[in-house]
Amino acid sequence: MTTSNDNGLLADHTALAAGLPGAGAGWIDALRADGAKRFAGLGLPTRKVEEWKYTDLSALARSRFAPCCGAAPAHAKPEIPAPLVKDGPQAVFVNGRFDPELSSLGGAPEGITALPLAEAIAQMPKLLESYMGRVAELGRKSLVALNTAWLADGFVLHLAKDVRLTRPLELVFWGDSGSDGERSAWHPRHLIVLDPGASATLLERHIGRTGGHFANSVTEIAAATGASLRHYRLQDEPGDAVHIATTEVALSAGASYESFVLSKGAVLARNQIAVTLQGEGASASVNGAYMGRGSQITDTTTLIDHAAPGCTSSQTYKGVLDDRSRGVFQGRIVVRKDAQKSDGHQSNKAILLSDRAEIDAKPELEIYADDVKCSHGATAGELDDNALFYLRARGIPEHEARGLLIDAFIDGAIGTITHETVRDAFRDHAEAWRQEGGT
Repeated sequence: MTTSNDNGLLADHTALAAGLPGAGAGWIDALRADGAKRFAGLGLPTRKVEEWKYTDLSALARSRFAPCCGAAPAHAKPEIPAPLVKDGPQAVFVNGRFDPELSSLGGAPEGITALPLAEAIAQMPKLLESYMGRVAELGRKSLVALNTAWLADGFVLHLAKDVRLTRPLELVFWGDSGSDGERSAWHPRHLIVLDPGASATLLERHIGRTGGHFANSVTEIAAATGASLRHYRLQDEPGDAVHIATTEVALSAGASYESFVLSKGAVLARNQIAVTLQGEGASASVNGAYMGRGSQITDTTTLIDHAAPGCTSSQTYKGVLDDRSRGVFQGRIVVRKDAQKSDGHQSNKAILLSDRAEIDAKPELEIYADDVKCSHGATAGELDDNALFYLRARGIPEHEARGLLIDAFIDGAIGTITHETVRDAFRDHAEAWRQEGGT
């Protein structure tokens, strides 16, 4: 299926979809077809779409990408770094496809199902049919629709009632389009389902080689009553990659979700998170840090929907932008009419290290209840001259003083990570970014 609106991203879809995992099963064929139809009608979002007002995908629209539907080529076999948390299970994806030889999952304990999507389609179709495409509804979300059209691989994690995943599960995504000049696109799809009282920690690491690939991932998370998920993402893809990640979360009563995204790679990266607090007493902590230099564009777009009473949410994002890089922060909190006693707070702060760097911030509060505590704020500026003078007056060279101030600023966001080992690892990655640029 190819239309004038699909920018070639649906090229040969009908023929290729027939060879994707689960093809022939009515529900998944219908889901893929619906995704293709919707994307063909919508095309890539333009800046006329309010949610994409500050992020221009026209360069992406002018490119042509070959869909990765089969196994990764031999040249793409990478050396995968050790897990961020020592001895933790690791699932490795190369160009969007699961690689069992590079993975080290081991046997899942009773009550835990952890499978690549291609296997889960065959082994647990009822679970997938119940949730997939329902948490992240297609609506007018063109990139979710595109992901759905090419739904082939990703990861499925299901925890039974009161089961705890004691060690963090790490998903590693390695991208490599190769050196033949052909740019590739892949669309990983993940489903996380936590039954009542279950808890887990999930890590994602997005890395790779140059080649100008397009990674468009979608993660659907459903947490039942009292369940909890800690979800950490490190985005450090090559400087010519395009990375778009959509995460949609549904929280039942008393469930909790903690998210942190450290974004420092890709020429264009967009991290879009939507959390619906569906049950009384649910809570969400959605935080992150973004670091850009050169001509990078880093977009963070969030929606926290307080749909039930007594729910809490907090957002802390901090960014450091150098050279001609640009950051975007669009954070929206919605408090529905019956969501009394809601408590929602949001903060975005950015430091501009260059007079050519730019931050576009649009914090929003949309409140329909009258018994709430909500706040939002956004600030941007240069390094504090007084703080810099204070450090230099005590014998610290200017270069080191600037580094200390930048590290302390970013640590204000990284400090929200509750898992100590992950917090230390992310702190190291943030400091490495600064040192690489000589800042």
